[in-house]
Amino acid sequence: MIIFRDLSMLWSLSHILILFMSLYRSRYSKRKTIFLTVAVMGPLILLNMAGLVAYGAEFMGKVFILTCTLPSFAFFWFVSLDKKGRFLFTFCLADTVALWIIALTNVVDFYFGGQQYILMFIGRIILFPLVEWMSFRYLRKPYLELQKSVVKGWGIFAGMTALYYLLLAVISNFPVIITAREQELPAFLLVLLLMPLTYATIFTAMYRQLQLYQKQQSERILQEQKNTLEAQLENQQRIRKMKHDMKGHTITLAGLLAAGKVQEAQEYLKEVRAEIDTLSGQFCANPYLDAVFSYYSQKIKELGAECRIDVQIGEELPYMDLCQILSNGLENACDALKEIEIEKREVSVQMKYSKDYLIIRIKNRCQDGFHVEKGTIPATRKEGKDHGFGLLTVQEAAERLNGGMFCYTENGSFILDVMVQKK
Repeated sequence: MIIFRDLSMLWSLSHILILFMSLYRSRYSKRKTIFLTVAVMGPLILLNMAGLVAYGAEFMGKVFILTCTLPSFAFFWFVSLDKKGRFLFTFCLADTVALWIIALTNVVDFYFGGQQYILMFIGRIILFPLVEWMSFRYLRKPYLELQKSVVKGWGIFAGMTALYYLLLAVISNFPVIITAREQELPAFLLVLLLMPLTYATIFTAMYRQLQLYQKQQSERILQEQKNTLEAQLENQQRIRKMKHDMKGHTITLAGLLAAGKVQEAQEYLKEVRAEIDTLSGQFCANPYLDAVFSYYSQKIKELGAECRIDVQIGEELPYMDLCQILSNGLENACDALKEIEIEKREVSVQMKYSKDYLIIRIKNRCQDGFHVEKGTIPATRKEGKDHGFGLLTVQEAAERLNGGMFCYTENGSFILDVMVQKK
């Protein structure tokens, strides 16, 4: 009945990949990721299966970390979008769950199946799809969002998971396979029972982190909307006042013209026109985006910085998300300007259409030595729980508009590029 053992192991190794791929974020497209996984992991699995047939389960259990775990770790680390704690935790989570199922079915088959491997085969055939269904149904969506949203705090969880995996691997196979050490089986079963409780604790803590992040994001978005609407309301009130004052301007112009002072009337009219321009549509036709530009251009000027704004857009735009993008981008620019000498401070904003997309670029000078690779998001250097969300908010807003975000440093400047799809 060795064939049942071998088939169940092949089934297990294949489903470890499915479980892991449902939880991690690849830096490649779905199609390319599947192709690379099959091309690399397929031969690796077959190699380990050949070793199982040639050398037996006890020997392969002792060298499994070297022949399968470490090579697959290296491959998926290369493919994964996330590195460090997030990747290590996800990798060890999938491997530990799979090792737990393998160990449990092995013990059940030993005690109740007479080592015929039939119960082992049936158990693994049922448990792996069941765990994958639960993962897709309940875990995948919040877990992917958690990886995307929460950057810090993964290290301790990753360390716990890695140690738990090593504990399970060692106690299962050293010095000999666990079923050959019946006196240690009670302790082994307690370790197996401890695992679900450990992961329940970890995921509860992570879920609370996600809820906290979402709450802070919502509060930040509402505050940004409030600031934008207040700025727009202030502009509208000033426009109404200007309309009310037009009567006085008309009387003044009429008096100048009646007195034959045409040049003075022209000069006065220029001043009135300039005042009107500063109140409505100074930067763009969209009143909400114009309010954001007006607010931050004044803030940037107060920092003693040069501000260049080049906006070539229409009035009909998804202004709520664009206001978030601009507000967070310009707020980050203001924070960066405060850290450098006044004479070096400068900011530029460009918004223009390119085929089917609206392109936004916010560029500001930054500290010497500050470096950001394209495709990464720098961690905030502010202290406090209310900081560190700006670029993540920009990224999420861009994705809601079927676009994307990139930020990087170049020639002493920090550049934020956002591309969103036109409606």
